[in-house]
Amino acid sequence: MSENNGSGTNSMLAFLLGGAIGAGIALLYAPSSGEQTRRRIKEGVDRAKGSAVEGYEAALEEAQERIEAAKGYAYDKKDEVKAAIEAGKDAYQKENAKHQGA
Repeated sequence: MSENNGSGTNSMLAFLLGGAIGAGIALLYAPSSGEQTRRRIKEGVDRAKGSAVEGYEAALEEAQERIEAAKGYAYDKKDEVKAAIEAGKDAYQKENAKHQGA
């Protein structure tokens, strides 16, 4: 499992946000009527909102997948530790029985 700590998701969100801001600024400086400019800004905001929602959902899904993977890893390690403890107890009891009988 790669460990990029979500930097790809953060970069994607930053890119989308920067694009939306740039588009908004470009619309403000474009030679259009007020009504056209307001409509374009609204459309740009709607697109940015959609992109932000998609980015949020993707980040949330990735976080949930990582949490589940970490849980699975922890459960696997828990079982390994239990097995090691049991093996240690058995070895101790065998050695103790040898010394008791000697």
